[in-house]
Amino acid sequence: MQNLLFNLHNHSHYCDGSSPPEEYINAAIKKGFHTLGFSSHAPVPFENKFAIQDESALLQYANEIAQLKEKYKKEIHIFLSLEIDYIPAITQEFSYFKNLINLDYVIGGVHLVRNPHADGLWFIDGPKQETYDEGLHLLFKNDIKKGVIAYWEQMRDMIEAQNPDIVAHLDKIKMHNKNRFFTEKEAWYEDQLDQTLELISRKNTIVEVNTRGVYKGRSNELFPGLMALKKIRALGIPITLNSDAHKPEELSAYFDEAKEILRKNGFEYLKLFTSTGWKDVAI
Repeated sequence: MQNLLFNLHNHSHYCDGSSPPEEYINAAIKKGFHTLGFSSHAPVPFENKFAIQDESALLQYANEIAQLKEKYKKEIHIFLSLEIDYIPAITQEFSYFKNLINLDYVIGGVHLVRNPHADGLWFIDGPKQETYDEGLHLLFKNDIKKGVIAYWEQMRDMIEAQNPDIVAHLDKIKMHNKNRFFTEKEAWYEDQLDQTLELISRKNTIVEVNTRGVYKGRSNELFPGLMALKKIRALGIPITLNSDAHKPEELSAYFDEAKEILRKNGFEYLKLFTSTGWKDVAI
């Protein structure tokens, strides 16, 4: 449906995406999109292969998106964003990036979990389950409860201190778990989720419904999953729908199925960013 043909979370070759931004724009126009947001991973202060590498590249990214926004203004609305990692005492304040390149909106995410009592970071994302397991062992001595609580505490710290417009893939901590170490039905896990959703509700933060785990075959449900979605609906927390595309062909991946899941669970609206700010659009 036309009102679903927008996506605010996409990664180009400036970070770990496959292609230049213009290829995403052309693909979006062909699909009938009316709005596309670019949200490359913000620079982080350590060697990596997933983020914009430095401030010079960041400025180049912002400049190119501005040029493309002007070039395609009669065909599609283009917006500039970043997916900014939050790692306490390591990453930059979100406001730094927002002010530096005049971001339209900010997506906040936790991909790397810090244990303040150990060196290193637990990478909970990516294609390899082995990486998740190794980090759990090295950083948390295989104490899954300690590691997962650290994730949720870091998520809450980010929401409270950095005030992102959108929270990315809220419960991605479960992706590589696959019910091996814990289940969502355990009281301690549900308590962590509830604390986080209560904070999100108070801050009026938008929760992203992220389809990437499903269409990449890494998860059997959306992020957030059904249990969390029901709680989000009950609390009246605003949502938006993104594919977290890393390739132009992924721009609307699993959107039809996700729309049906949301409708069945009582959601009526998605948040859309526009030139005049956030607005509700019917699902």
